[in-house]
Amino acid sequence: MHFTPDPGRAAAVAADAPERLGFVTLAQFLAQLPPELRLLHDAGNGAGRLRWVEPSELEDPTPYLLDGEFVLTAGLPFLGEGGGEPQVDAYVRRLVGAHVGALGFGLEPYFDAVPEAVVQACRRHNLTLVEVPQTVPFAAVGLEFSQLLESDNARTFRQLADTSRQLMRAVLSARPEHELLAALVQRIPVWAVLVGADGRVRARGAATPQGTGRAGSVHGAGAAVDPAALQPLLARLLAGSGPRVEVDSFDAAGSSRVFGYPLRSTRDANLGALVLGTDEPLTPAQNSVVSSAVGLLELLVRQRTSGSLAPSQLATALLLHPESATSGGDRHVNGLKDLLAQSVSSTRSGQLRVVLGLRAAGDDNNSVRGLLEWRRMFDTKLVELTEYGFAAITRLKVDDTLLAEVERPGWRLVIGSATDFAGLAGAYQRASSLRPRVQATGRSVRVDDVTWSVTGLLGEEAGAMLAARLLEPVLALEPERRDTLLGVLRAWLGENGSWDATAKITGLHRNSVRRQIGVLAELLGTDFNQAQARAEFWIALQYTGGLPDLPAAPDAGRASQEPRQEKGQLPQDR
Repeated sequence: MHFTPDPGRAAAVAADAPERLGFVTLAQFLAQLPPELRLLHDAGNGAGRLRWVEPSELEDPTPYLLDGEFVLTAGLPFLGEGGGEPQVDAYVRRLVGAHVGALGFGLEPYFDAVPEAVVQACRRHNLTLVEVPQTVPFAAVGLEFSQLLESDNARTFRQLADTSRQLMRAVLSARPEHELLAALVQRIPVWAVLVGADGRVRARGAATPQGTGRAGSVHGAGAAVDPAALQPLLARLLAGSGPRVEVDSFDAAGSSRVFGYPLRSTRDANLGALVLGTDEPLTPAQNSVVSSAVGLLELLVRQRTSGSLAPSQLATALLLHPESATSGGDRHVNGLKDLLAQSVSSTRSGQLRVVLGLRAAGDDNNSVRGLLEWRRMFDTKLVELTEYGFAAITRLKVDDTLLAEVERPGWRLVIGSATDFAGLAGAYQRASSLRPRVQATGRSVRVDDVTWSVTGLLGEEAGAMLAARLLEPVLALEPERRDTLLGVLRAWLGENGSWDATAKITGLHRNSVRRQIGVLAELLGTDFNQAQARAEFWIALQYTGGLPDLPAAPDAGRASQEPRQEKGQLPQDR
């Protein structure tokens, strides 16, 4: 009979391929062969792994074969006395004993048909037998396998890359250990249990149910193995040292092969263990995924238990003894400075900087992934996620390149001045006072570039908004009337309420000045006898230049200027 690939079977093989990382099956190979080849006997091992295609005319090629090879012969071993039934039977029996995947018998130049003795021996010992016609050279069969293997390897590498990305995303999630186990069992047909150094279960993962395409319930496969039954395996794992794998077996479904991997510190202390269970042996690619997962879990548990000791010591000391930062002895304060320096990759005397990050619109970066990203960018372990974004202590100056990297996705920064350990609290307060300005203007700001006055802190955009709101009734007047009243108000406030000085500056009679100020008070609904009212309108007048159709204020560029006060006079009507 001619070998014709079964569409249903081919579809099943193709559907199963993404779940089987790292090898070519006999069924996959046979499906790729030219249709001229005839399958004379199917041993039912199509799902078995095919390692290589090996032409051989030796009477006994088995010493040179690996498990799962496809042997090709033109029948030379069966010429003369080798063609007897006992000799043929012994040949096939040796191939089966060597775990050969299939035998391909080539027609011509020795035989024009596969000898019946060979067919019967393959059926008797259940060895897959394929007839290869003269039109299909052995080299073409080998080339077909090489191409299939190459494409399978490429697919395997893609799958490994995708799996690695999924594992890394899991590590950066809010629940990294649980998400990592879920990603592992989604890619590899195993159940998984993560235990701590005390032997207690920290997280579970169950093998993906057939056809679901996602991680199954933790009450699925693997739950049948009671945690108590794993204790002997865990005891061996946690009592040993060095890299190792402990193996066990249970009667429960999915548990005929159980493997335990220790999670070790950098000094080889046992911090926990990962236990996996399956019924099928893992492929090399699957074992590679498991090794990656073990390594990532080891990093996570090291980070939690023994990594980054300086920040945890610093936090504990300040939580338990908050006053020690300012009133502690030299030895204690120097100890805190050392812990702080280690946390920001600096030295005890190195300058520090408080940086506040204001979240971009629609960016909810309140996650472990975001935290790790800010720690990486600012080279510090001291980062706090806040309701507005984050706050960090860093040794970096935050140059324009780093600022541009942060701003690219829409974030904005308040970059503090250089300070030391004792000045961090004050630096944070100064940086925090600029948050409203950054939120209003949408532009990052450096504390060192700010003029520290009310108008300086307010900024152009916020100042223009204040001017438009406070001066709205006057701004609505005709331009000539509007400009006259604004000029009188600016002059009067600038001269600290002096009628005579204002009259001199404006060229108006002092009574006219009084009348104009009265009109302004009525329009604006305010009492200019109150110092707060005078201060608010003076500040607002500094920003009228930023309003449409208004000329720049005479004092623009002197935003920190205050109303002039004559010696010995109080801010009152004179």
